[in-house]
Amino acid sequence: MKIASFQTGQATRVEVIAKSTVHTKRKLAKGASMAVAIVALFSLGGCVSGGMDVLSSAKVDRSVSTGTIPTAPVTADSISDESTVRNAVTSADLGKLNGQPIPWANASTGSAGVIDTIVENNTSGVVCRQFRTTRHSYDGVANFFGRTCLVGGGEWQLLSFQQAG
Repeated sequence: MKIASFQTGQATRVEVIAKSTVHTKRKLAKGASMAVAIVALFSLGGCVSGGMDVLSSAKVDRSVSTGTIPTAPVTADSISDESTVRNAVTSADLGKLNGQPIPWANASTGSAGVIDTIVENNTSGVVCRQFRTTRHSYDGVANFFGRTCLVGGGEWQLLSFQQAG
């Protein structure tokens, strides 16, 4: 801050001829924050507009190929689920069901499902039941078709249990 002094006779008069630093500091801070905002705006604008060009010019690499996932091997869990479904299908009283679905669950594997169709037929003296069911397991949800037949000794044998393709 500059001070100018004048002498008039015996008294000295002091007059401030500069602005105080409070006013200049506020303007300096305002200008600095405005400059930061403008720089941020321009740098973000480049990201938004330039980012889309990168995506639109990307090309698919056709030289990379993947194989198919092999069919899951038969495990103790799948055999246990098949036995649970077979038991539900063979113990159902088709006369009382009237087309109602049959829920099933296997506590040992955590799988469950709903048998929604059972058709019984007696071809060449052998009683068989064809069925359709779902299986909800840790692998996901899948539809299955199967067939079980009454063999000698009154035992039901599961002849097929195939995942619907």
